[in-house]
Amino acid sequence: MPDTMHFNIIKVTLQEILPYRDLFLHEINRQIRYNACHERGWSDSYLLYANDAVIGYGSVKGQETADRDTIFEFYLLQGYQHLASRIFPYLLAASGAKFIETQSNAMLLTTMLYEYATGIRADAILFEEDQTTCLAVPEVNFRSKEDYESTFGKKVEDGSNYVLELGGEVVASGDFLLHYNKPFADLYMEVSEAHRQKGLGSFLIQELKKVCYQAGRVPAARCSIQNKASKATLLKGGLRVAGCMLIGEIKKSS
Repeated sequence: MPDTMHFNIIKVTLQEILPYRDLFLHEINRQIRYNACHERGWSDSYLLYANDAVIGYGSVKGQETADRDTIFEFYLLQGYQHLASRIFPYLLAASGAKFIETQSNAMLLTTMLYEYATGIRADAILFEEDQTTCLAVPEVNFRSKEDYESTFGKKVEDGSNYVLELGGEVVASGDFLLHYNKPFADLYMEVSEAHRQKGLGSFLIQELKKVCYQAGRVPAARCSIQNKASKATLLKGGLRVAGCMLIGEIKKSS
């Protein structure tokens, strides 16, 4: 029986993919590391058609260059995901992409990564909320930047909104960023070199999680896959591994 399925890929504005992207975000229900690429104008968008009906979208961003050369989002509506391997080559051809970059917990694009790319590697670990911890460090106080500055008359120089204070001195600082998709936020922290390996980092993550929730956000985080100290800190602070950022180069025959 002849195959009558016809595929088409059309480059569109960001606004045109948003209804389908909302479905993608709802289904994955996790932080999207490169969410801000869309908001900052760093992506190109494509609608995917089968027999003149929209069945999904794909998005491409730059990888080390200003050119759009990396597919980083790929979504098909329920009922059409079995067509992934058939329509993906059309997206590759239309976008001219040279790389695929995906979160390992975004299963559809991860499957395409292993089918169409080579030299696959992980460069970062993603973390999500896991448990409430009850960590404490004697004589160390968690303060907002404003509270610290008004109490001690000293400026917090690194721009973070929260600090750990010991004897009037800042020994660690951190905050959460809002470049992830709602409701997720990206926690970060830094501990002064002289005060590391004392449990301050995990205590700070614990406290940042609390203020993150109070701001109506769900805490998440990431670190380099090589950074064992940060990984241990995030785990001890009550997060868990949610996946890895994977990247591979498109096979020449694809």
